[in-house]
Amino acid sequence: MPETVYIMYRGGAMGWRLTGEPMERLIEQTLFASRWLLAPMYLGLVGAVAILVWIFALELIAFAAAIPAMTVDDAILGVLALIDLSLAANLLLIVIFSGYENFVSRMDLETHVDRPDWQGEVDFSALKLKLVASIVAISGIHLLKVFMDVTRYDTEQIRWMVIIHLVFIISGVLLAAMDWIANSAKGMKRSKPAKG
Repeated sequence: MPETVYIMYRGGAMGWRLTGEPMERLIEQTLFASRWLLAPMYLGLVGAVAILVWIFALELIAFAAAIPAMTVDDAILGVLALIDLSLAANLLLIVIFSGYENFVSRMDLETHVDRPDWQGEVDFSALKLKLVASIVAISGIHLLKVFMDVTRYDTEQIRWMVIIHLVFIISGVLLAAMDWIANSAKGMKRSKPAKG
């Protein structure tokens, strides 16, 4: 026979309160199942990777077609554009794999021969650092492209690009420092002898 769910009113600011194990289980199961709402987002990011692959192919075709009249600077700029796209795709894959495993469900691919070494080992803290590192790399590549064709940009634009790049670097350093402090605090708590 199912247990009874009681609705109690305690008065004042407490308001209504639901008690009873069936209701508690229902709420907890609903909250736990809500993680699957993120799955379509990760599938959408897979679509974004496909779009980047398509753009990469177009860039590569245009790059190859321009080879006869290409200068050294043009070649470097073309290569940097391709690297930029590949870094963005890598960033998306890190978010897809790590985000899915951290927030939705574990992937049962331990025995798969092509399974990346880092998969399943990137927690939320490491994910943040990888994201910032990828963003800094992409920003650095973009800045290098700007410096290779500096005449197309005015001084104010270049100044803001450099400032934004520095902000990304400082953000990454601060995130790493905060993670180090948090991990050190956890280590100190574990190393403290139990009282009594």
